[in-house]
Amino acid sequence: MLQPILAGFVAAISGFASSFALVIAGLVAVGATDAQAESGLLALCLAIAVVSTVAALWLRIPLAIAWSTPGAAVLLAAAGNGIQFSDAVGAFVVSGVLILLCGLWPALGRAITSIPKPLASAMLAGVLFPICLAPFQAIADPAIVFYALPIFIVWLVLYRLAPRWAVPAAMVVAVVAIVVYAGTDWITAADITPQLAFVAPTFDPLTILSLGLPLFIVTMAGQNVPGFTVLSTNGYPPPPRFALVSTGLGSAGAALFGAHSINLGAITAAIMSGEESHSDPKKRWVATLTNGLLYVPLGLASGVAVALVSAAPSILITAVAGLAVLGALITSVVNAVEDARHRVAAIVTFLVVASGIVILNIGSAFWGLLIGGAVMAWLSWNGRRKARVAP
Repeated sequence: MLQPILAGFVAAISGFASSFALVIAGLVAVGATDAQAESGLLALCLAIAVVSTVAALWLRIPLAIAWSTPGAAVLLAAAGNGIQFSDAVGAFVVSGVLILLCGLWPALGRAITSIPKPLASAMLAGVLFPICLAPFQAIADPAIVFYALPIFIVWLVLYRLAPRWAVPAAMVVAVVAIVVYAGTDWITAADITPQLAFVAPTFDPLTILSLGLPLFIVTMAGQNVPGFTVLSTNGYPPPPRFALVSTGLGSAGAALFGAHSINLGAITAAIMSGEESHSDPKKRWVATLTNGLLYVPLGLASGVAVALVSAAPSILITAVAGLAVLGALITSVVNAVEDARHRVAAIVTFLVVASGIVILNIGSAFWGLLIGGAVMAWLSWNGRRKARVAP
């Protein structure tokens, strides 16, 4: 059983190392204190551990559970909008409840996944685009170029030689760079025993529209749907009700302690459900069990992780996050412009979201979907009208 155990270990370490900095930065961007960010990261890890363990023991399939990396990017994109963390937590709860309802009411799940792919992909691309600029902005910054450049070089070399380890290795180099930059004082600020901190949610309609709804959409379209696809590709019938109900409950519960969302994994699912996990498909569930159990000690390191991120220049952390989501940006852009009929609507959506505009205290992700949808409806209607009158 060593092979699936190793696959679960690789999935856990690579999944955590690739994007924990993005999660912390995203929580801080929507108003979390360091203690609340620690609690949020710990709550995410515990929720992943619980759902993964139950899924492995009950379903006996490699159902990969992860936190929403695109969702964390949505949070980071909301920086500067003056969001109160209690309002953000309320939006997290609403997003989790909507995921739960998708599991209980399949028609809702079908409605969400039927949002035109060009619009959903363009929205996600618009969210990710400013973050993916950060590595190059960091390299161009004379104050930190000597810290940022090695991170980029290691990522680029390993992306060619061992793509799976490119981002985790870049994060290791970033840790070294931060220690060189900040010394060791940040270690004394680390809470070795982080605790869950309850955050009473407040439900602000504008924050729900600008944060909760985009978080829900990118989690469903950008994480859950690809997660089901990976399972199907490897011969496992997807369990949509269990997956959505369990991750919805886990997300809503963990949100009360500052976590944003958990969902099906895609990259980690490929690691744990493919042949490299085990030649016998019936034994690959052990990888999911191992992955889930490892998230407990990883969560207990959240205090050290937050102290590390807090000690670094914000642009350096965003740069690592940009490398982590670059693959998601590429996929989103390709999906957004794949259908020539809807490229104009997709580009409009992308530009509105990437602009970061805030209208009526509602963020650009909501306006991008709304305006892009209106453009798509208008151009499609006009095309149908011309088709009817053409000789």
